[in-house]
Amino acid sequence: MKVILLQDVKKLGNKGDVVNVNDGYARNFLLPRNLASEATQEAMNVLKQEKKAQAKKEQEELEAAQQLEKELKNKKVTIAVKAGEGGRLFGSVSNKDIAKAIASQLKYKIDRRKILLEEPIRTLGSQQVPIKLHSNVTAHLTVQVTEA
Repeated sequence: MKVILLQDVKKLGNKGDVVNVNDGYARNFLLPRNLASEATQEAMNVLKQEKKAQAKKEQEELEAAQQLEKELKNKKVTIAVKAGEGGRLFGSVSNKDIAKAIASQLKYKIDRRKILLEEPIRTLGSQQVPIKLHSNVTAHLTVQVTEA
């Protein structure tokens, strides 16, 4: 019996897969637990439309991320912090501080978790900071840390 999986099922497949299973397994396990539905022609058409819509949505997200990368390419964000002798900061500049600076200076809302700092910035000066906008798109932004 052909079924369309509605959820991920271990050792069988992922959501949206069309798989061939024994009739008893489908009738007694998959269908009662709403893990799968019968693969009728109508259900197959609906699945095709959903996959097409999902692909279109992913393409739009990728294009938006690429556009944002182009806009951020040569931009610079300045963060003023208190510093001591030798350019050492009192505290550090974290990805949260960078996200706030991007929002206030460049007017882009970027989630702080997408700013990939290996460790917080603890010195004055300029640094390139990678920002993961999409799984395939990473932008680099210059962060200038100055003394307040």
